[in-house]
Amino acid sequence: MVGSHKRSAFSFVEIEMSNIQPLAAEPRERAGKGSARAARRQGRVPAVIYGEKQPPILITVGRNELVRLINRGTFMTNLFEIEVGGKKEQVLPRDLQVHVVSDEPIHVDFLRLGRGATVLIEVPVRFIDEEECPGLKGGGVLNIVRHSIECNCPATEIPERFDISLRGLELGDSVHVASVSIPEGVTLSIADRDFTIATIVAPSRLKSAEQEAAEAEEAAIMEAEIAEAEEGEIPEGKAAEEEVAGETATDSKEKAKED
Repeated sequence: MVGSHKRSAFSFVEIEMSNIQPLAAEPRERAGKGSARAARRQGRVPAVIYGEKQPPILITVGRNELVRLINRGTFMTNLFEIEVGGKKEQVLPRDLQVHVVSDEPIHVDFLRLGRGATVLIEVPVRFIDEEECPGLKGGGVLNIVRHSIECNCPATEIPERFDISLRGLELGDSVHVASVSIPEGVTLSIADRDFTIATIVAPSRLKSAEQEAAEAEEAAIMEAEIAEAEEGEIPEGKAAEEEVAGETATDSKEKAKED
């Protein structure tokens, strides 16, 4: 869901703000591997709500609903409202554990958010308008330097993601963080430089005509030098014959002197 949209002066970036979403949960009576396994057998995922100097709350959430939210790609930047024991908690996912083989979620940590809370969070980046990028259409490749941007955000104003448009970018162009319109109240954790988010680069197999011509000229010069060197060399068999003949002539002269 989209709360608001903002575009930079260069129309590079659209920001989708995260809204608070309800998430159904059930209380979990005790911790431990046995309790967690029992919850998973029932199609639920064990989780915990912690923070704000309050006791942690053990809960479970439905596996299918959790997988649906995770597959949206913005789960870790979404705010959720979870009601447990008649009390509503506003939370933010802070850690997600998945099975090493199946990738299914097996545990979630939710951070409890108090009034006026701020969080340090990685906001994901999504690139759009690739079909309108001359650099990519010309055979270039999108080199992604950063898949997310770390921000300090008020808990209620977390950007869901930054959509960065590649419209009009040519080969060699770059997208920098200065082109991102940062929402009010949100600050970058790296504020001392205009770091690169992505560039449009030529793949290694693509070479300019000038480079190919220079390499061809260099190869031609090398071939000419090799040919010239080969012309000045004496064939191996011929060199051996001349060496033997020279030695024989020398021996004959020395023998004649002795006689």
